[in-house]
Amino acid sequence: MKKVVLFVFMLLQLWACGQVKYREVLSLADEFVSSLETDYQSYGLLGGVDKIRYTKDGLYQVFPMGRLINVKIDSMASDNDYEQLRQALAAHYSDDGRVKQVYRCHAGTIMIDCRN
Repeated sequence: MKKVVLFVFMLLQLWACGQVKYREVLSLADEFVSSLETDYQSYGLLGGVDKIRYTKDGLYQVFPMGRLINVKIDSMASDNDYEQLRQALAAHYSDDGRVKQVYRCHAGTIMIDCRN
C-alpha cells in the first residue's frame, strides 16, 4: 500500500513540475485566448506581429495570427521538447470551449486553434 501511495505522489509531483515549467507561457497564451473572446474578433493574417510576447526568460515566444495562437520555443529544441509543450498546452485547454484544438504545425511550432 505504501508503494502505491508513493507512486501516486511521485506522479503528482511530476505533473506539477510540468505545469510550473510552463506557467508563464500558459499565462501568455491565456491572455491571447481571452482577448479573442473580449477584445478582438481576429488578429488578422499578420495583425499579431506587433503583439509578439516573450516569456521573461526569453525561452518562449507567443503571438496571435488570425484566430490561431502560435507558441514557439525560442532556442534550440528537440521534437521531444515541442511534444512536451504541446501536451502541457493540450492538458491546460482540454476543458476550455474557446480552444478547438492544440497541435503541432509542419514548421514544428505549436498552434492553439480558437476558430469558430
